[in-house]
Amino acid sequence: MKYILASASPRRKELLARTGLDFTVIPSAITETITESAPSDIVMELARQKAMDVWKKHADISDVVIGADTIVVYKDEILGKPADESEALDMLSMLADRTHQVYTGVSIIKGTAINTFYECTHVTFYPICREDLLQYTATGDPLDKAGAYGIQGDFSVHVKSIQGDYNNVVGLPIGRLYQELKIL
Repeated sequence: MKYILASASPRRKELLARTGLDFTVIPSAITETITESAPSDIVMELARQKAMDVWKKHADISDVVIGADTIVVYKDEILGKPADESEALDMLSMLADRTHQVYTGVSIIKGTAINTFYECTHVTFYPICREDLLQYTATGDPLDKAGAYGIQGDFSVHVKSIQGDYNNVVGLPIGRLYQELKIL
């Protein structure tokens, strides 16, 4: 049996490595298709699509494939990866001094068994001055992250509180994933 992470995210790779599992990274190449409307259902649907794509193309029956997807939600609006610095600035300005939710869906496929779940973490930012936002967006760091920020990097100084799993905000609820892998 081998483990396959169906994600190109360096953050997910780093988190999964903490489990001690020997795994291979094979990113999914699917075009994401969303048919659900609730954030929890969306991330589970996308995680399942990614895991299934890699499982069909690269896995043997005894392999375990792990797919994941993360979105940031504020007032029922999904904030994906910003297209440019201007969009990143808009997103972060909207989130400043407010609480938003980070949803990560995870799908585990082993043989014919599929286990899909999600975690939701509430994140609150301090008020953030425009100068700090401009400085951060100019780094380019927000451009490959849902919600335009990485909680594990320089932007962490703006995080007031977290209710839920910190690793979920990074991109993979590793504690829950580890427990689910033990019972699969």
